[in-house]
Amino acid sequence: MPNYLSPGVYTVEKDISDFTPSINTSIVGIVGFASKGPVNKATLITDQESLVRVFGQPSEAINGQGLEGAIEILEQTNSVYFVRCADSTALDASATISIGSCPAIAVSGQASNDAVSRFGIEEPVTLRIQVKDSQGVPKFSENAGQGRDFVVNVPTAVSQSAALRSVIGGALDSDHVGVFDAGDSTANLGLSGAIVGGYAGSGASLHVSACSGTTFDVTKNAPILALINPVSTTFGAGYGASGAFASSIDMGGSQILSTGTNSIAYLLESLNPGAGYNGGTRANGDASGNSITLDSVGSQNFVVQVNDQGVALETFKASLVASGAFLEYVINTGETNVVSRVVKGNIVKDDSDASVTALSHFSNALGSLATGPFSVTFKHGAGLTNTQTSLTDSGGRFNKLVGTASEPLEGGTNGISDTEAGRTTALIGSQAEDPKTGMQALDDPVLNVGVALVPGISTQAVQNELISLAERTQAMMALVSPPYAVGTVQDAIDWSNGQSSTTDSRTTAINSSYAAIYWPWVKVFSTFDGLDRFYDPTIFAARQMAYTDAVSDTWFAPAGFQRGRLTKPTEVEVKLNQGDRDSLYSGGNAINPIVAFPQQGLTIFGQRTAQREPTALDRINVRRLLIYVRKVLLGATQRFVFEPNDEFTWSQIEGVVNPFLDDIRRRRGITEFRVVCDETTNTPLRVDRNELWTKVLLKPTKTAEVIVFEINLTNQSADLGTL
Repeated sequence: MPNYLSPGVYTVEKDISDFTPSINTSIVGIVGFASKGPVNKATLITDQESLVRVFGQPSEAINGQGLEGAIEILEQTNSVYFVRCADSTALDASATISIGSCPAIAVSGQASNDAVSRFGIEEPVTLRIQVKDSQGVPKFSENAGQGRDFVVNVPTAVSQSAALRSVIGGALDSDHVGVFDAGDSTANLGLSGAIVGGYAGSGASLHVSACSGTTFDVTKNAPILALINPVSTTFGAGYGASGAFASSIDMGGSQILSTGTNSIAYLLESLNPGAGYNGGTRANGDASGNSITLDSVGSQNFVVQVNDQGVALETFKASLVASGAFLEYVINTGETNVVSRVVKGNIVKDDSDASVTALSHFSNALGSLATGPFSVTFKHGAGLTNTQTSLTDSGGRFNKLVGTASEPLEGGTNGISDTEAGRTTALIGSQAEDPKTGMQALDDPVLNVGVALVPGISTQAVQNELISLAERTQAMMALVSPPYAVGTVQDAIDWSNGQSSTTDSRTTAINSSYAAIYWPWVKVFSTFDGLDRFYDPTIFAARQMAYTDAVSDTWFAPAGFQRGRLTKPTEVEVKLNQGDRDSLYSGGNAINPIVAFPQQGLTIFGQRTAQREPTALDRINVRRLLIYVRKVLLGATQRFVFEPNDEFTWSQIEGVVNPFLDDIRRRRGITEFRVVCDETTNTPLRVDRNELWTKVLLKPTKTAEVIVFEINLTNQSADLGTL
């Protein structure tokens, strides 16, 4: 407590409003394979649309039923953590994007008033400009498609490039053409200036004409136009005549070749590996997977459009000149600081090293490579009858990504091994790696997973590791089932007891209160396949546990006609009678049967854990109650660590725990409880060891699984009140 040394009024604030927090008991962890999405990461999925968008559609071609299970369970809970597993064979899908150059015509840096004094030009200069995109489509419709007229006032003191820029503009986004000068930091010209078309690629072109009334003389390096590194310094003289073009220059676009030791291209890859990113066409004609569409805009800028199933999903504007606008800065280079949900950049490919990733290599190559060959045509004279055409490898640095159509991502693979051993290794994962892989990714208290399953996988090693994970964390139930078509009721019992002789043989019995076994498999119509398929029963066991939490509490049995009725499945793999159910559920056996009742329908009619010893923990409702109590107590009492180990702290702990347990009692989870935290639990030796012990005694509410009516017949003289 503080010491107050001078007179005054002081306040002291103490927070004694302790209470236990609420936790979600319906968080399900699912481990399986998928065709896209993050690998070896517990990814939160809150609805079915997000599941398909992130991990792709379920398919019989994908081993197991992880995606199918997540789809079904998400109908009852909005919290599923999906762990996608894959081995080293997983590959990213990719698309190699070509790099092209925008046609550009050099502009003299000479001051316009100098031109006036030299050539006596008094009237404005009129330029007619036409730009065509990579498909050869004209972008200006004025003057019968010949182009747009730009009237430039020559008699000024500014440079000619500046005079042109004041009329034409420096941005190409809306007008498809612009003027850049040496002072423009984004152009990086090394030139006095240039008129630039906004499109790149083999079909792109730029046509500039000096119109009627404009004097133009290339032999004297005339005031407005000059070729970039012209192939000839003498094109002949030509002076404009009334009603005709005086002169014109055509610059054809060119795409950098993808061959040669200095050639480069941009390689976009899927954010994660998987065949689900591969673009294609389904049997019904619908687009599948992802593709890239490119649109050239101003200067070196281009727009990358990422398509998903033929529909635009994302758009990004980028450049190959300004380092902050490189595509890998605009999107992302991997799963860190993700902007695009589909692709990543920062990969350059050339013939000398197909795995080059250095950005400096990229920018240096763009700055030094020739951007040709350009087709340069100069026309002059009356009626533009004089024509001279040449090729040049020289050009400005107006490079950008170009594409003639949507480029599909290709080459992605799922990373699902062809062998059971490989799949088992991927599913089990490793605790030693950072981050953890496979199902070990669920071993994270932050996730708060309460139910875990690997649906569609009946491999003994996978199921045993899942159960061990549940026991090790003490935070979840592990749901397992015999393999599909295991056989008869006896075969299912033998399998659970480690005496199976099937292909998916089990050599050890399942015996754990953190595990539960369900059988048989159930038939469900798959909307993705358009087929009836048999689903792993653990999918619907987890679904009904989430349903139970929603309509009751986690300590209610997820079974019976009130909370165990399955409305979606249409059929069971094996129909069970009363004798079958007795054998599965008694005599030391611990399989929860799914039964097709004539009127009530398919119903989970058992709630045993896989524990064989007859204690309270051989029932699911009690085990889930204990998991819930443990999580809440750990979260509510962490703040007492390092507090004084005395009667005051003991009383505080009792004050937190008692209301929590009383609330469970009122909600029918326990019938009686007691919390002891005093000198009887905290002996001097324990206090000396800096330990604080609290004893919690619970009487869990048992379920009425067997209801018996004793019917007595009496004679007419009997007094029923005394019986």
